Amino acid sequence: MSLENKMYNSKRSAYRLIILLGIVSLFGDITYEGARSITGPFLAVLGASAGVVGFVTGFGEFTGYVFRLVSGYIADRTQRYWLLTITGYVLLLAIPFLAFAGHWYLAVILISLERIGKGIRKPARDVIISYAAKHVGRGLGFGLHEAMDQIGAIIGPLIFSLVFLLKGSYREGFTILWIPALLTVAILIVVRFRFPAPEKFETTATSTTQKPGTGDKLPNVFWLYSLFTVLSIAGFVSFQLIAYHFKTQSVVEDYQIPLFYMIAMGVDGVVALIIGKTYDSLGMSSLIVIPLLTVPIPFCAFTNSFALALIGVILWGMVMGIHETVMRAAIADLTPVNRRGFAFGMFNTIYGASWFMGSTVMGLLYDISITYLFTFIVIMETLAILSFAALRKTIVFTNLKNSNAKK
Repeated sequence: MSLENKMYNSKRSAYRLIILLGIVSLFGDITYEGARSITGPFLAVLGASAGVVGFVTGFGEFTGYVFRLVSGYIADRTQRYWLLTITGYVLLLAIPFLAFAGHWYLAVILISLERIGKGIRKPARDVIISYAAKHVGRGLGFGLHEAMDQIGAIIGPLIFSLVFLLKGSYREGFTILWIPALLTVAILIVVRFRFPAPEKFETTATSTTQKPGTGDKLPNVFWLYSLFTVLSIAGFVSFQLIAYHFKTQSVVEDYQIPLFYMIAMGVDGVVALIIGKTYDSLGMSSLIVIPLLTVPIPFCAFTNSFALALIGVILWGMVMGIHETVMRAAIADLTPVNRRGFAFGMFNTIYGASWFMGSTVMGLLYDISITYLFTFIVIMETLAILSFAALRKTIVFTNLKNSNAKK
C-alpha cells in the first residue's frame, strides 16, 4: 500500500482532516456568527421592522440554500470539492464590510452575499467531512466538527459584547471581524494542499454505519425525510427574531444579546457531541427530539422574563446542535455516495426554503399577535411528529425487506 493510501486509510488522518476543517469553521463562525448575534438589533437600528427582520432572515437563508442545490450538483459532477469550499469561504469577507452599511438595504445585500457563500461551500465541505467520518462514525464525525464550529460561534458574539461594554459601536465590531475572516481563508488553503483527494477516505473505509442507497436516484425515504425537515424547520423561530424581541421589549440589555447567542452556541456545541454519539447508537430515532424541543422555545423566548428568555435561548441552542449534527449525518447514510453532493444540496435547499417560509410567516405574525405565532409553531411541530412516525415506519420496513432479501 502506498504512503498516500495509508494516509487515507488511517483513522488518525480522518480525525486530523475533520479537526482542521473544524478550525476553519471556528474562525468562520467567529466572523458570521458574531454578526448574526446582533443582526436583528442592527437591522432595527437601521430602521427595519419585525416583518423585515423575519423576511431578511428567511430570504438570506433561502438564497444560501438555493445555491447549495447548485453547488451540490456541481460537486457531484466535477468533484471539485476544494474549489467550491474555498470560493464559498472567500465570500465570508462580506461580513466585515457591514461596518460601512448605512441603511438596512445595503446590510441585507451583504448578509445575503455571506449566505450565498455558505451555500456554495457547505455541500462540498459536508461531503469532504462525510468521507473522513466514514472511518470514525457519521454522527461522531459531524458532531466533532460542529463542536469545534461552535467554539467560534461563542467567541464571535463575545467580541460584540466586549465592544458594546467598552462603549464601542457596531462599526467597530464588524471591523474587528476582518481578522478571523482572513484567517479562515488562509488556513483552508493549507488544508486543501494537505488533503487533496478526500474522497479516498470513503473508498478505503469499511462500512461502520447504515449502508447508503445505491444507484443514481435518491431513495424514496430521502423525500419522506425531507418532509419531516420542512415541517420541523418551518416552526423553528430564528434567533434574529428572538433578538429583535429582546431589543424592542427591553428584555435584556444590548450587550447581553450577543452573550445570549454565545450561550446558545455553547449549548449547540455540547449537544452536537452528545447527539452525534446517540445517532451512531440509535440511528434515525434520535430525530424525534427536534420537534419536542422546538415547541417550548417561543413560550419562553417571547416573554418579558429574563429567566424564561434564557431558557428559551438554551433550548434554541440545543435544537440547532441537533440540526447541524444528526440532520447532516442522516443524509450521508440515506443516500448513494455518487449522489451525496446533490443530496446535501437538495436537503439544504429544502431546509432553507422551509426556514424562509417559516421566518417570514413568524415575523408577520409577531407584528399582528404573539398568540398567532405560538399557534403556528405548535401546528408545524405537531405535523412534524406525525411525519416522523411515517418516516420511522418506512425505515423499519425497508431494513426488514433488505434483511429478508439477504437470506
